[in-house]
Amino acid sequence: MSTPLAAHAPGASRALGFWMCTALVVGNIIGIGIFLIPAQLAPFGLNALTGWLVTVLGCVCLALAFALLARRFADDDGPYDYVLRTFGPATAFLVMWCYWVSVWVANAGIAMGVVAYLLYFLPALNSHPLAPPVLGLAMLWLFVLINSRGVRAAGWVQVLTTVLKLVPQIAVILLGLLLLFSHPRAYTQHLPPNPASWREVASVSAIALFAMLGIECATIPAGRVRDPERTIPRATLAGTLIAAGIYVGISVVPMLLIPQRELTASSAPFADLFARLLGGNWGGVCAAFVLVSGLGALNGWTLIIGEVTETVARHGGFPRWLAQENRHGAPARAFVATGVVSSLMLLGNYAGSITELFGFLTAIAVNLSLPLYFLAAAAIVRLKWLPGTPAVSALMLAAALIAAAYCGWVAIGLEVRPLVWGAVLGLAGIPVYLACTRTQAAGAARAGLP
Repeated sequence: MSTPLAAHAPGASRALGFWMCTALVVGNIIGIGIFLIPAQLAPFGLNALTGWLVTVLGCVCLALAFALLARRFADDDGPYDYVLRTFGPATAFLVMWCYWVSVWVANAGIAMGVVAYLLYFLPALNSHPLAPPVLGLAMLWLFVLINSRGVRAAGWVQVLTTVLKLVPQIAVILLGLLLLFSHPRAYTQHLPPNPASWREVASVSAIALFAMLGIECATIPAGRVRDPERTIPRATLAGTLIAAGIYVGISVVPMLLIPQRELTASSAPFADLFARLLGGNWGGVCAAFVLVSGLGALNGWTLIIGEVTETVARHGGFPRWLAQENRHGAPARAFVATGVVSSLMLLGNYAGSITELFGFLTAIAVNLSLPLYFLAAAAIVRLKWLPGTPAVSALMLAAALIAAAYCGWVAIGLEVRPLVWGAVLGLAGIPVYLACTRTQAAGAARAGLP
């Protein structure tokens, strides 16, 4: 496999500015899981708040690492080139292979989550066993089509859905603040009794990191970003801080206002919170916003998986035809190929419980994203001793070390089953790498290249 850094695709259109990149980060971080995370974290009590603080610190340090790499190597092809510079081609391929698998696994899970909420408005379709998978496939391929129309079309869809999905989250935070000033005692009536536990904090960190997956998204389509040296770092940090602030707010408010047992059993924490504070039936309103949020995440992650596929293909890790772009400057073949893989994942699992499968798939996605996050932090440390690179400040070095330690902390909190599945899927990239290396070496030999 070739080691030179690949240039950006000739047809790449630099249509992504600061707001689109920020919307990509926020929109990909905030998906369907945000509507369920208060219930997921309820069993951990106030340890959930400690876990969130650890997660915010770790993710901000990871965002700083990605921001520094983007600023130092503005002409690079995103994370693939960052790892390639510091750890070589084999590591770069395997890290991006793991990330590539994590995204199409998560995309299948997001599509299934969108279908679950779509059926809220179309309950008659529940009587048709083929309706859920058909709707899921329709969602996947709708965004394959949108992204195939070019990065500008996908970017505007992302901005619109991100703005709409923030409405219920901001409403939860505002209602919580209003109640804090008007009835502060309400926040002390249902305090969870959990004692402090670092084991629970570690488990919360693993759940919360899935909620924060996407902090790297502005760096993935680096070749399509205007003024990447400034835009990517700013969008990465802004998107991470916005998403983290919203997540902490919408996690704390329900946890303190709804009894722990009731919140743990809730399938719609936002609807329950609105009903408790405002009265009435808020299920339909919340379901509508979940749909918008899920569709926005599906759009953003479809863009990311297409870009990752094209990048790996340009570096020789996948067949070269996956790097070809259409007249809109979009890697349409990469979108179609990954749409097929996600479709197979969805069809192979739709018969089970959507909730259980969604949780399992998201745990695998976290596990397979950790190598990229860890290597991004490690790349900063490596740069300090890499000849010919600018010096790394003590502050950035400290942030990178904290980020790397945080990745290890999250791994401790993962359950064994997703760890095993993640290891199997990640190691499956080794024969792919060896096959591509042999193919490329044979092609070079036929062409008479050294």
